[in-house]
Amino acid sequence: MSPETVEALFTRGDGRYAFARWGRPIVPVVFGVTEESLGVFKGACEAVVAMAGHKMAETDPELGANFMIFFVQSWDELAETPNLDRLVPDLDGVVARLQGSDANQYRFFRFDPDGAIKACLTFLRMDRDMQKQSADVIALGQIVQGIVLWSDQAFAARSPLALTPEGVTVLRPDVADVIRAAYDPVMPVAAEDASHALRLAARLGAV
Repeated sequence: MSPETVEALFTRGDGRYAFARWGRPIVPVVFGVTEESLGVFKGACEAVVAMAGHKMAETDPELGANFMIFFVQSWDELAETPNLDRLVPDLDGVVARLQGSDANQYRFFRFDPDGAIKACLTFLRMDRDMQKQSADVIALGQIVQGIVLWSDQAFAARSPLALTPEGVTVLRPDVADVIRAAYDPVMPVAAEDASHALRLAARLGAV
């Protein structure tokens, strides 16, 4: 993967370069799914975190859980979720924008003082397109999109997932390489300068 391709993965629509990875252990929790699906999400999180060389924990001392995934049928449900407005600023405005754009997913990140990811809140509206996807596809896709701070356009044209010849959904090898390189201990937990992409690209073959 070229440095330019790596840079594009973290360059937002407004032209700003923004990268961050988790600095604290990840503690996932999923709301609005069956018990069976909970195991699918936990397995996907364990696999991606292990691949990145990061850690999970049973609880976050500050937040309890820090990687939260909410499944809803309508965006109106977010406004009815107790204390969610404490985690997501201007929650009513967010809900209005999601309704206006007919979006089916939204991610909100919080950060520690050093810029590392502190929390990721993922909201998924089960519209017709989302309902066509299996639990393992949704789980892997959402964990991957929350393991680092990607550009808001990183996967607009192409999914981070791929199908094997046997029909099994897996993480694209090039995306997996970027995640592993991003979690290399020599790399910073956060960056706002595009020169970071050059360093990241240089690590791809070394990790």
